[in-house]
Amino acid sequence: MNRQELLETRPKPAGPAHRLVIFLMSLLLMTGCTPRSLMPSAAATATPVPTWTPPPIATPVPTAALATSLDNANLAALVDAMGIDFSERRVIDAYQRVAPSVVNITTQVLRRSYFYNPVPEEGTGSGFVIDTEGRILTNFHVVNGAERIEVGFSDDTVLPGRVIGLDARNDLAVVQVDAPADLLVPVEFGTSANLRVGQRAIAIGNPFGQFERTLTTGVISALGRSLEGSDGRTITGVIQTDAAINRGNSGGPLLDSSGRVIGINTAIFSPSGTNAGVGFAVPVDTIRRVLPDLLAYGRYRHPWLGIRYAYAVTSGLAETLQLPAENGLLLVQLLDGSPLGDAGLQGAQRETIIGNQRVFVGGDLLTTVNDTPITSYEQLDAFLEDNFTVGDGVTIGGFRNG
Repeated sequence: MNRQELLETRPKPAGPAHRLVIFLMSLLLMTGCTPRSLMPSAAATATPVPTWTPPPIATPVPTAALATSLDNANLAALVDAMGIDFSERRVIDAYQRVAPSVVNITTQVLRRSYFYNPVPEEGTGSGFVIDTEGRILTNFHVVNGAERIEVGFSDDTVLPGRVIGLDARNDLAVVQVDAPADLLVPVEFGTSANLRVGQRAIAIGNPFGQFERTLTTGVISALGRSLEGSDGRTITGVIQTDAAINRGNSGGPLLDSSGRVIGINTAIFSPSGTNAGVGFAVPVDTIRRVLPDLLAYGRYRHPWLGIRYAYAVTSGLAETLQLPAENGLLLVQLLDGSPLGDAGLQGAQRETIIGNQRVFVGGDLLTTVNDTPITSYEQLDAFLEDNFTVGDGVTIGGFRNG
C-alpha cells in the first residue's frame, strides 16, 4: 500500500485499498439548524450585529499562597460578629454580586388542541445578563417556539424580549431586551477548563417560576458528562452537580465560589421531575465558543465534513468485507459540495449481497482525523464540535476503496 498526500479534486480510479492522507482546507458550516420563525428578520440581518468578545479569564489565587495567607491570619477573625464564617461569606458575596444579573423568563407558546384550535401555553425559565447591550443568555428549550417572551428583573421590572440567536445543539439561546442601563449588570465569565470534582458549585434561578433568584449550593459531582441536546445530538463536557436544580432553573448560571459563571443550568435527572441531586450544566467554555456566532449570525455555524451515510466499521464487518482496518467509517454517500468530496474522497462504488442484505461497498475508509481514531459517526461529530470551528483545516487518514 502506497502512502500519499491527496489534495486532488477528483477520486482516483477504483483499485486495491491503499493508505491515504487528505488535508482539508476548510470545514463548511451546517445549515438549516435554526427554526426560521425565530431567526432575525431580513431587515435585522442587514444591520451589522454587535460582536461579543469574551472577557478575560480571571487568574485564580494559587492554592499555596491562599493557604499561607490563612495560616498567618488570625483564624478567629474569619468568623464575623454574626457567626458567618469565611466560606459562607464567599457564597453571600457571590450571590449579592450575581443575583441582579439573573432574570426570570416567561414564555407563551401556541399549541394545537385536539380540534386543532390554538391554545396558549405558558412556560418559565431563567437567564442572565451577559453585557450592557441588553443581551441575555438562556437555554434553547426555554424560548424555542415562543410567540411571546417576557423578562423579569430583580426590581420587578418586566420587559418584552425577542430571540436573536439560537443553537439547539448546545441548548443555548440569546434574548434581546431594551432595558435601562441600571438594570443591565453583566455576569463575570470564568472557565470550565480547570474545574475539579468536589469544588463548590452555586446555582441561582427561578424554580417553578415562582421563587425568583433562589440560591442553592452543592459541589461539582462529575465532569465530562454527555447530555442529549434539544436537537437529539450529544452535548459533551457537561458539568454534573448536586446543587438543587428544579423546573424553572433552566438557563440560570452555575457559579464557582468567586461568583464567576462556570456553566448554564440545563437539565436534571429525576424520575419524579423534581430535584434528585443530579443536575447538569453546559460548561462556560462551550458558551464562550458558541456565543460570538449567535450574536453575529443568529446561529452557531457547526463544523462538518459532509457525510450523508457511512458504516461504522467493526472487526466483524472488517473481516467480512476484507477491509484493511477494524475501525473507522466506511463512506457510502457524501453530501453535494462536502469538504470530503472537495478533497477527493468518494462514497460507495458498487453494492453486494451479504446474507440477505444489500451492502454498499468500494467507498473510502476514514480512520483518523488529526491522528485521532474514529469509531463512529457520533464520535466524529462530537470530536469536530468540541475541537474545531468553521474554516479550520484537518488531516484525514484512511484507505482508498475500502
